[in-house]
Amino acid sequence: MSDFALNDAGLNPQATAKPDLHKKPHVSMVAVFLLFLVSGIGYAAYGIFTDTHSVGEPLAISALLLLGIALMIALGFEFVNGFHDTANAVATVIYTHSLPPLTAVIWSGVFNFLGVLVSTGAVAYSVITLLPVDLILQVGSTAGYAMIFALLIAAIVWNLATWSMGIPNSSSHCLIGSIMGVGLANQLVAPAGQATSGVDWSQAISVGKALLVSPAVGFVLSALLLLLLKVIVPVRKLYEEPKGRTPWWIRSILILTCTGVSFAHGGNDGQKGMGLIMLILIGVAPTAYALNRTMPDSSTPAFIEVTGKARSVFASHAQGASPGNPDEARSLIGDALKTRSLNRPEVFAALATLSDDIANGVKNYGSISRIPAAATPNMRNDMYLVSDAVRLLPEAGANFNAADGAILKQYRTDLEHGTRFIPNWVKVSVAIALGLGTMVGWRRIVVTVGERIGKQHLTYAQGASAELVAAGTILGAEFYGMPVSTTHILSSAVAGTMAANGSGLQTGTIRNIVLAWILTLPAAMLIAGCLYLMFRAVI
Repeated sequence: MSDFALNDAGLNPQATAKPDLHKKPHVSMVAVFLLFLVSGIGYAAYGIFTDTHSVGEPLAISALLLLGIALMIALGFEFVNGFHDTANAVATVIYTHSLPPLTAVIWSGVFNFLGVLVSTGAVAYSVITLLPVDLILQVGSTAGYAMIFALLIAAIVWNLATWSMGIPNSSSHCLIGSIMGVGLANQLVAPAGQATSGVDWSQAISVGKALLVSPAVGFVLSALLLLLLKVIVPVRKLYEEPKGRTPWWIRSILILTCTGVSFAHGGNDGQKGMGLIMLILIGVAPTAYALNRTMPDSSTPAFIEVTGKARSVFASHAQGASPGNPDEARSLIGDALKTRSLNRPEVFAALATLSDDIANGVKNYGSISRIPAAATPNMRNDMYLVSDAVRLLPEAGANFNAADGAILKQYRTDLEHGTRFIPNWVKVSVAIALGLGTMVGWRRIVVTVGERIGKQHLTYAQGASAELVAAGTILGAEFYGMPVSTTHILSSAVAGTMAANGSGLQTGTIRNIVLAWILTLPAAMLIAGCLYLMFRAVI
């Protein structure tokens, strides 16, 4: 029988008392929560108003209503993500009595907030590359809105279902499953004979590897770190169940690791909502959001120069194929992206044509920031098409020498700078949603992580090892722009420390976590696909 059971039965008075997870927040905390909630919504509304009016694109009431619904769903996903994943950061400090539960949750919320604010945006756009190309290019259409609504609502539904059962589940895994479901449904309803993209399987496999490998990394590294600590830090109290008052230096270490996981979680998971919000904004207000108008005019000469070099690289691989006009080039590249048949002379000719058109447009207007409203959607789509084609050319079998490869890499980077940006108000709104979410509904999964993974109480060293490895793994994934699951990494890390410590694992809990991991992808795909088909029929 575990120490938890003995303690509940009153048979082991020396066992560590469970933390009190049911203390109600003070009314002042509720008031502050509501103040931040209202402030976040207000700041988002102010940001949209100033952005659209600064480019002379005021929104109609119907567009504002649609935008408001889409943003609330997107921020709702981040809110649910916050309270679903809070346990990953706070379970260890709560169950080692390093911080009281409410204090731990607030502390975690603050650092989730800060993690979002300083994030790079790389993960946000890594997730977007999984979406069907034709839906990204037509994100303002009814199909585009159906895509956004379906994948976000599906992710929220599955997250809430697993949370209600107290099962740690990956929001990243869930969102990616939803994206794949929408992609397959989009392919299913395409007219016969029309090239339509479904799932970018190469990108999905790349993301899937990160989701698959990261929990194994968490398990192995946390187990090794615990064993290493036992050798180099032979302080007995670190490896015993917490009893009495926690020494200040141990508390400091555990609070630091909790802070690291919270910060890393905000930086990685917060970006997933940002990318989808940007797609929503591009669809509703393309003049304000389709291009990065914050790029300085001084960057224009360098952009035009690298575009010219890239055009020469494309022309050298065209083998005399007719370049065609820009409209023909757009159609040809779009179809090639959908079918992944990019390594063809006519595609290189089309890329040269479209690169010329992009360079001439930017040169004529003076800079990206000066491109007028009427030309903005086409310019953004052209830049996206060429950038995505350059990304996929090596996978399609195209070979470039070192010099040409460097030119295309720089060209793709410059194209992404022109189309990929995140306004400050989007970061702040997502940060508030994720931060506030960490303060709600956290108890169910905290109990699972703290009590139901191992058969014995979590020790100080186990908590520190699990969180150090989790924070390091998540931050490393953010650096490489890969979405990973905080839930899977931390749960696996805790299990790794239990195994290394000989504490034993509760097979029922481990089985449920693994089952949720297996079912998340197909369940999210099914829900999202069905919702997409339904929304396509009614929107």
